[in-house]
Amino acid sequence: MKGVLVDSNVILDIFLDDPDWADWSEATLGEYSVTSTLNINPIVYSEVSIAFERIEDLESAINKGGFQMLELPKEALFLAGKAFLKYRRAKGAKRSPLPDFYVGAQAAVLGMNLITRDTSRYRTYFPTVKLISPEAA
Repeated sequence: MKGVLVDSNVILDIFLDDPDWADWSEATLGEYSVTSTLNINPIVYSEVSIAFERIEDLESAINKGGFQMLELPKEALFLAGKAFLKYRRAKGAKRSPLPDFYVGAQAAVLGMNLITRDTSRYRTYFPTVKLISPEAA
């Protein structure tokens, strides 16, 4: 059973019942959970935590959703830094998108597909990662 990495925006769609994206996100996670392990990393965990008041509630939701926590390997941390540097040198926006680089780098290093709705940065800086997105549907 090969795992997929799940971006925080997809999980938040469900936890926050996003009127535009909750159905797509829920259907996509349901489809992939049959054949794959749904993985998150500490960055995604932190981003998803905004939807919860208590860590116990977050933990319960993560467990009920069937998400498995992966640690970030050093190779992914290194790749994220290099990709972010390339982004900044290309005059990338001043806002802090570094979390996306951690997620994309981990998917690249581990050879995992990535379920996300934000594809442009991943496509540009991690072209080897197969993206599962509404655009690809």
